[in-house]
Amino acid sequence: MKWRKLNGERIELPIKEAVEKTILREKAAGHRLKVCIGSDSQVRGTHIEFASVIVFLREKKGGFMFIHNTRERAGMGLRERMITEVAKSVEVAYSLCDLLDKHNVELEVHADINTDPEFQSNVALKEAMGYILSMGFVFKAKPNAFASSSCADKVV
Repeated sequence: MKWRKLNGERIELPIKEAVEKTILREKAAGHRLKVCIGSDSQVRGTHIEFASVIVFLREKKGGFMFIHNTRERAGMGLRERMITEVAKSVEVAYSLCDLLDKHNVELEVHADINTDPEFQSNVALKEAMGYILSMGFVFKAKPNAFASSSCADKVV
């Protein structure tokens, strides 16, 4: 997986190693961290563009993120696309959870799914919530899912 920073700088280390170095650097600087992971997607012609983000929040000191983009052929319905977004976030969270536990860093998984039944993305809410919670992660949906609905949305 190729990851980058918001400024476009590539992250050359394996992502787990890069996250650990980041945690150690931020803790050494006196910051208390929380990590939020989310994904978003956009249909673009014959392809679907996905963006997954690892958002590092410094308590009362802002934050920053690592970004991973992928592209798949279009052809999935809305529910499948929403669950694919969640699966991408869960995959990243699962790969980092032992590291975050080791360093006592809170983790949330954000889903770009609306809790209001009036919105189309709501069709996948129950499945997404069940998937994330069954993996043992803290679940957030819109309007509290900024990692997916704001951060990933800006880089997809």
